[in-house]
Amino acid sequence: MKLLVIAEHKHMALAASTLNTITAAAALAKAQASHPSAPQAFEIHVLVAGHQAEQAANQAARCQGVHQVWLADGPAHAEPIAEALASQALHLIHMLDPALASDASAGHKADGLRAVVLPSSTMGKNLAPRLAAMLNVAAISDITKVVSHNTFERPIYAGNVIATVQSVDPILVTTVRTTAFEAVAASAEPAAISVVPAVEPAVLSRFVSQALSKSERPELSSAKVVVSGGRALGSAEQYQAVLTPLADKLGAALGASRAAVDAGYAPNDYQVGQTGKIVAPNLYIAIGMSGAIQHLAGMKDSKVIVAINKDPDAPIFQVADYGLVADLFEVVPQLTEKI
Repeated sequence: MKLLVIAEHKHMALAASTLNTITAAAALAKAQASHPSAPQAFEIHVLVAGHQAEQAANQAARCQGVHQVWLADGPAHAEPIAEALASQALHLIHMLDPALASDASAGHKADGLRAVVLPSSTMGKNLAPRLAAMLNVAAISDITKVVSHNTFERPIYAGNVIATVQSVDPILVTTVRTTAFEAVAASAEPAAISVVPAVEPAVLSRFVSQALSKSERPELSSAKVVVSGGRALGSAEQYQAVLTPLADKLGAALGASRAAVDAGYAPNDYQVGQTGKIVAPNLYIAIGMSGAIQHLAGMKDSKVIVAINKDPDAPIFQVADYGLVADLFEVVPQLTEKI
């Protein structure tokens, strides 16, 4: 049987989320193979749909456990339009398992396609429901653990409850919370790369523009160290004056609570939390944050959490490994000086 990973990439390179998604796919393949009615051999296939994306395909081929990479290269995939990518993915799905074109229940056959796995990113959240609807199955979103061949864990209620969900569909369509899985290791023997025609469907939407922030800092969702600030910083000027020197010394990404973003202290793409980015760095330093439940949902999987807040009853201390009750305007400069 086969599992298909839809790669997220920037044409010239895979996104870090794809590496975590391949690890999740490998865990699912192992669980599938252990099921009594399943064959023992499972193949992980990766679709790279882009424009001049050969480098991303080469990188995918060097990922451990990948059996085959499919490269769909053409102008139709120059920009991230979900409709075009969904049509391309469906074309490949029908090629891997022709019976699915007429009957989704055919996914049970020995050499058929068993699952489509995507990262729980903007791309994945946009694409997975479209693919699930096209295949007439349910989508399972944001899984954090593979329990068995058709059973998964996923967080609900801002991460305060872990739900165990089970699929009865013959083919799985699921997105993966990438912070719950390690990045896949490189393989000594690269997988085969095959080119498939780029599908150019008639779509109802078109790409207009995108505004990307550029920074020399690590990307927030994949950074090993994150320095994050809350509304207690008081202003955008104080946010920069207090946090930037510390982040510079630690080589860290900058983050912010929703309250700080809404107040204009930091840009939207700095927001960590349920409605922002999910992070799980090795070190997360929360400065002037009360620890709202929505924020905790986005960072509580961090390996080490350090909290600095002058309120000893702040909820952030309940999840912190190290807590300092102090005035941030006094202790953060001192901490920066000592590093």
